[in-house]
Amino acid sequence: MTKHLTKTVAPVVFLIAVSLASCVTNKKLTYLQYDGSLSDTVVAVTPADYKILPYDNLYIKVVTPDPKWSEMFNALPVTSFSISTTELSAGLVSYPVDGSGNIRLPYAGTILVAGKTLAAVTTEVEEALKDYVADAAVSVKMINNYVSLIGEVQKPGRYPIYKDRLNIFQALAMGNDLTEFSDRQKIQIIRQTTGGNIVKEFSLADRSIMSSEFFYVMPNDVIYAQPVKGRFFRMNTFPYSVVLSTITTFVLIWNVVK
Repeated sequence: MTKHLTKTVAPVVFLIAVSLASCVTNKKLTYLQYDGSLSDTVVAVTPADYKILPYDNLYIKVVTPDPKWSEMFNALPVTSFSISTTELSAGLVSYPVDGSGNIRLPYAGTILVAGKTLAAVTTEVEEALKDYVADAAVSVKMINNYVSLIGEVQKPGRYPIYKDRLNIFQALAMGNDLTEFSDRQKIQIIRQTTGGNIVKEFSLADRSIMSSEFFYVMPNDVIYAQPVKGRFFRMNTFPYSVVLSTITTFVLIWNVVK
């Protein structure tokens, strides 16, 4: 009888242990936790301006008093421009940055744009056109302006950035937030820079993230939400009825033996 009970106890204990281990506590799910050591006011960081990279696509609008000159410079009519332009059509409606970081504009020629901000490129284009077009108003925008959400996200995917200074929580909200099995203490951002790709890991439970340079997302950022360790199955698929039935049977047998 003792051996039989031992064989019965072992799987029950295992199932209970697995059930407890699979539970995700409220502390693991809470963002920006307050531990009493920091002030309620967190010093905000000013996000750096995005610097153009090779193989980006720029939409450049040139408005002049003469409509003919405007049509010559503009890659896409103002009324049909959309930030959601697909990559397939980006080369047709924009000025692509080549591998050396240059773009080519009519009359202005080759302009080095890699490593520069959109504001700096706008000024350079205006200066380059002064000898050909008087009073030209130039606007430069990014077309490939996306953030990618992967891993333990409710709706992983690639989402367009519609505004400047989009923070990481707003970015995650576009993917309907993280799942309950995301390790919020180990979120990674993969960011392209002029010096190469960098990976930053941080905790969304820590309020100091708001003072980090990675609080605001940049075009082409990839946000990776890692799964918690020891995740074997989802809570909504766990066989609770089987576990409870087994535990009940075990208790009855135990009472009979005693």
